[in-house]
Amino acid sequence: MSTLLKRTAVLLALALAVAACGNKEEATTTGAPVAASSATPDAAVLASVRALRGNDINALLNAAMPAAEVAKIKADWAKKMTEDPITDEDRKKFVEQMTKVTEPGAEDKLFAELEPQLKKLEAQQAQLPAMIAMGQSFLQTGVQQNQDFNEDQKKQLSAMIDAAAKWAQAAKFTDAALAKAAIAAVTKTARELNLKSLDEVRALNYEQGMAKAGIAVAGVKQVFAVYGIKIDDWLDSVKAETTSTTGDSAKVKVTYTAFDQPFTGEGEMVKVDGKWLGKQAVDKWQKEQAAASAPPKLSTEPATADK
Repeated sequence: MSTLLKRTAVLLALALAVAACGNKEEATTTGAPVAASSATPDAAVLASVRALRGNDINALLNAAMPAAEVAKIKADWAKKMTEDPITDEDRKKFVEQMTKVTEPGAEDKLFAELEPQLKKLEAQQAQLPAMIAMGQSFLQTGVQQNQDFNEDQKKQLSAMIDAAAKWAQAAKFTDAALAKAAIAAVTKTARELNLKSLDEVRALNYEQGMAKAGIAVAGVKQVFAVYGIKIDDWLDSVKAETTSTTGDSAKVKVTYTAFDQPFTGEGEMVKVDGKWLGKQAVDKWQKEQAAASAPPKLSTEPATADK
């Protein structure tokens, strides 16, 4: 199972690397409906949900981030994609990894590699409940100690962790048929990405990068769906209602179903440049902007002469 998760992680990491670091017509047409759909706080929430449901990472960024930050991402795209030097060893590893998941017969080869781990995990099945409980406790503690979450968010996350633990207890991680289906999703996604080299990844422009990221996110969803986590169904269940509005601030009640359980939460929204956005995300962005623009601190330590 760990190998399968690594393969999935490679795709997800690639999506995040591509999306976080740039055909302009696509960006323009995507941006217009997002702006229109952000006219009310609840519509802004649903715009983000629809973008993620459609694996449209560009639309998601436009819906969830201030326009100035999206513009900065686009402007810095080429620089971010090339700022870390890559070595011949990096290139070699990338080709080896992508070849392994895209070559003819990759599905059978990957399953043959995974099968001994499935059998080993099956032999340890009796220990799994205790391991899940430990992980559940660790995550719950982390949530309660996190100062970035308010009490309502902690309550929601705690309930989600409990639901996820219940799912994990019943999930058939050692099932060979499910493992083969997950591997098929990974190889299908890798082939759709169609990236032959690390240099090819570095050469992607913003729009190309967003498209590749969307393919990878769709692939990760497919892997999760094999084991019963149907993220698109969760997204389809989302409903949002503006409960109060005061000037450029608002509160939105969000309900959704995950792990076959109903969840309800309330989030704060603020209007920035005519667009409703999550308050926490805006606060974080503003802090980062302030830190980036602050003058460097002068050292107060006395200089020492070189010996």
